[in-house]
Amino acid sequence: MDFINQTGWTDFVPVVDDDAARFLQLILQIKRPKNILEIGTSIGFSAVTMALTARQYGGNITTIEFDKTAAEHADMNFKRSGVDDIIPIELGDARQIVPGFSGNSFDLIFQDVSKRLYPVLLKDCIRILKAGGVFMTDDALFPVMELDPKYHDQVEPICEFNRLVAASKDLESTLLPIGDGIMVAVKKQQ
Repeated sequence: MDFINQTGWTDFVPVVDDDAARFLQLILQIKRPKNILEIGTSIGFSAVTMALTARQYGGNITTIEFDKTAAEHADMNFKRSGVDDIIPIELGDARQIVPGFSGNSFDLIFQDVSKRLYPVLLKDCIRILKAGGVFMTDDALFPVMELDPKYHDQVEPICEFNRLVAASKDLESTLLPIGDGIMVAVKKQQ
């Protein structure tokens, strides 16, 4: 997307790669989720990617970002892409925002935030996901990838998260080798 080159994106946490973005769009085209939650906005690349598909069928995205500067860049990118009307940004700590959502609020959750938060947020993500809803996380293959040393502290939380998802009685899941790894899970019908 053109806005990546216009926003100084290298100053921010890396965005999802093109394969992951195309996979997100494909899942949205198949599932057609109306209410989407994104945890970890950065400059808005994945939110715009999803919104361009979601607006075709009346979907909307709530996105959470901790960093005010990144959120400002994301908001500019939403406006440039013409999707700002369907993407409200919640500015703040996901550990405080996510527990505040009521149960069964979202049809799809996409998580791409600090990997240390993945296991911390899992229980609430399952709680707020509708039965039959899709839960996706980026960077789920960090444990098996050769990473820059600055990301080594994120390997153990990803390992823990992957174990928790695989063992969850509430989710059917698989880990896909797309991009840096995408964990895809569906919440079971109760």
